[in-house]
Amino acid sequence: MNEQLNVRNDEWSYTCDIPRGEHTYSCELCNKAFRQKGNLITHQRTHTGERPYTCDVCNKAFSNKSNLIIHQRIHTGERRYTCDVCYKAYSNKSNLIIHQRIHTGERPYTCDVCNKALSQQSSLTKHQHIHTGERPYMCDVCNKAFIDKRSLITHQRIHTGERPYMCNLCNKAFIDKRSVITHQRIHSGERPYTCDVCNKAFSHKSTLTTHQRIHTGVRPYTCDVCNKAFSQKSTLTTHQRLHTGERPYTCDVCNKTFSHKSSQITHQRIHTGELPYTCNVCNNAFSDNSSLLTHQCIHNGESVM
Repeated sequence: MNEQLNVRNDEWSYTCDIPRGEHTYSCELCNKAFRQKGNLITHQRTHTGERPYTCDVCNKAFSNKSNLIIHQRIHTGERRYTCDVCYKAYSNKSNLIIHQRIHTGERPYTCDVCNKALSQQSSLTKHQHIHTGERPYMCDVCNKAFIDKRSLITHQRIHTGERPYMCNLCNKAFIDKRSVITHQRIHSGERPYTCDVCNKAFSHKSTLTTHQRIHTGVRPYTCDVCNKAFSQKSTLTTHQRLHTGERPYTCDVCNKTFSHKSSQITHQRIHTGELPYTCNVCNNAFSDNSSLLTHQCIHNGESVM
């Protein structure tokens, strides 16, 4: 004997026959099977769009009660799941499990193209776009495409001007959380990235990577005009202006143009009179560091060429 389950929304309805005495309940739309009737009912909301559980703080709606409970911890600040290694706390168990893989080194998701292993399914999906070239998330303002939705959302803040992440020390605002964390190292003096050759420490991982090329000699950026190679992309970009003649930096006083931002800054000191580089012997001041170094040769007894 069958039991009937009616599923409705504003546009349509259907009746699902649920067999009594059997261990599985199947969705009539996609044939996904469940051991409990309640799980089938929750699942069917993915088809109907029904979200009967609403947060009483922000009115966000959810298809099941457990997701609402997890969400409400954002408002209460409750973090009941704690890592037993570093004691970092999380509002839901799944985030704790993912975090703990940092300590265990577990990477259960493997790319079937290059065998790279990752700790999260979402990271694997994002990684696989490298092989497929797929960039499914496109900005509706400038049409720039991204491999994941989070990158698109962060990018769109360039257009909207939104900067939702603020430093609690100086109130400087940023478009993403990673930028504010990196910025706060200016205040804390933290330099968590250390060179394994010379032990020099850095606040940014990218700066460490660039620094390590001093030791390895790697110069991965090559000029397509003269084949000169560089350790940093920014240096290549500046170099290419020798070939293109581009001078994108303009003095707002006399309109003189420059290929380097640093050259523009030094030049503007002619107008402002600023002399930030001071000799520690005679206190003579200079507008740029190279002029100071040349001057100091007089005190060192070196010849100035």
